[in-house]
Amino acid sequence: MPLDQVDVDKMEDKGEMSFLEHLEILRWHIIRSVGAIFVFGIGLFLVHKWLFANVIMAPTKASFVTYKAICKFSNFVGMGDRMCFSPPEFEVIAVGFGETFITSIKVSIIGGFILAFPYVLYEVWKFIKPGLYDKEVKVARGFVAVCSLLFLSGVLFGYFVIAPFAVNFLTGYNLPDVINKPTLASYISYLIMFTAPAGLTFELPVIVYFLAKIGVVTAEGMKKYRRHAIIGILAISALLTPPDVITQFLIGIPVYILYEVSIVIAKRIQAEAATKELKST
Repeated sequence: MPLDQVDVDKMEDKGEMSFLEHLEILRWHIIRSVGAIFVFGIGLFLVHKWLFANVIMAPTKASFVTYKAICKFSNFVGMGDRMCFSPPEFEVIAVGFGETFITSIKVSIIGGFILAFPYVLYEVWKFIKPGLYDKEVKVARGFVAVCSLLFLSGVLFGYFVIAPFAVNFLTGYNLPDVINKPTLASYISYLIMFTAPAGLTFELPVIVYFLAKIGVVTAEGMKKYRRHAIIGILAISALLTPPDVITQFLIGIPVYILYEVSIVIAKRIQAEAATKELKST
């Protein structure tokens, strides 16, 4: 007979559990996480027309906030309209049968995952927390908040910074005798590529934090391989962005800054570990 939710909550308070009990708890965490994603996804699907008009297709319009902000900055620094730019007018077409409906569902689910990401992390944290020592729990304090903030910051960076430059480049790149009319599916795929990976790359400081805690990564090692890291960052940026140098640097520069921040974090963790070791001797 399947365990109900009350039984699962009681099981998490026990010191030791069997393998099947662990699976039962994991199942409930997954169910709640998927449920949260679907709740947000359904909510977004109910307003899908507003979502597409004001969020999804916004980077294709000259009225997008990024284009306005860059133009205002250009005038503010005395450069007039030299830095002003916007994508050329173009049509996004749906060629497959039911493509608009399927795409609406796809966008709703992905958007639901982004909105539910903090809660999904919370469920992950609830699952692993009982297996940690008190010292490890203190180390991981704020895990959900920090990871959620970094992920959402990366997604917003990809949406407001990378996407406008990438859309402008890709729509402005033409070939002789070729009409550039992107499909809805291809536009959505590229928009996801500009945002979701950026959210994941912004988790670098958290990853380094935990690796430094267990001694896998050191500040000295990260400094030693800084040049290799720069090459790797540029290579990843080239894979995540279109063949446009400006767009590659737009994602490469913040990731490199996060790399330098990670060095500081690793150095601080090493200093704390050394202090504790001195106290214990």
